[in-house]
Amino acid sequence: MRHKGSLLFMFFCLTLLLSGCEPLMVLDPKGPVAKIQSDTIIFSMWVMAAVLLVVYVLFVYMLVKYRATKANEGYEPPHEEGSKLLEITWTAIPIIIVVILSVITVKTLDQVETKPAGYDDQNPIVIYASSSNWKWHFSYPEENIETVNYLNIPTNRPIEFRLYSYGPITSFWIPQLGGQKYAMSDMVTKLHFAADHPGSFMGKNSNFSGKGFAHMEFEVLAMSPADYSKWVDEVKQTAPALTEPEFDSLLDMEHVGRKTYASTHLTFRPAPEGAHGGHNHGGGTTTESEPDSSSEHSGHSDSSSEHSEHSEMNHDQHKK
Repeated sequence: MRHKGSLLFMFFCLTLLLSGCEPLMVLDPKGPVAKIQSDTIIFSMWVMAAVLLVVYVLFVYMLVKYRATKANEGYEPPHEEGSKLLEITWTAIPIIIVVILSVITVKTLDQVETKPAGYDDQNPIVIYASSSNWKWHFSYPEENIETVNYLNIPTNRPIEFRLYSYGPITSFWIPQLGGQKYAMSDMVTKLHFAADHPGSFMGKNSNFSGKGFAHMEFEVLAMSPADYSKWVDEVKQTAPALTEPEFDSLLDMEHVGRKTYASTHLTFRPAPEGAHGGHNHGGGTTTESEPDSSSEHSGHSDSSSEHSEHSEMNHDQHKK
């Protein structure tokens, strides 16, 4: 009885302590993409809980029914060759479970890889999110502004993030707005979000990329469209322009605070997409079959191949 009382007391204390914890961010969605992913996670948890319940019930049933007692001492069960019905059952049930989870997962992936539901009539705001050791650069080509280590977005507006890296592979993740996706050096990956509610959310690098990756956290502030427009106008009027030497110094610095600029680095250091993708990042010529995607949704002029090559050479010399 003492042991049972101690266990009950420990269970009560643990329940009391956990009741004060905040909910998991991935299960507290603030946008349609995060809501889809949260529902998929919860559905998967219920399926797994149902499987465990059945297994534990059968386990206890077998222990009780076939336990050794004095009444059946010396009893030897008859020899059984097997049961086709049981073998079919315990083979079919896992297959059915895997098929159900696979269908739900594929459907979810298809939904989150496109513009969020309910925003089909709106054009997304394109934001280039690039990582470097150990910081995030957010370029707004339509507004022609750039921030470092913080991100402001309007509510009720689809956002299309274009991700890439100036260093090792990182993973861009805002748990309450959607899932993570990798940012790599020679290509651009896309991620679609939308914020239904104003508020402050945490973003981070969820992929171990070196000694400073734990510091790659940033605040995402979702604000009303009016407040967002006011913030953009304020940045254009008060922030300095981002020059190539300034950007190179940012790449070299390991830790910086929040910074704001009234221009983007995309004008002299294009994202690795289109003609600038892969090993042609920062140089090469644009062909008709490979349109320059850096100008899409951007509002900034394309850089010529000579200027891009010159920029890359300057950056390499600066690193050396």
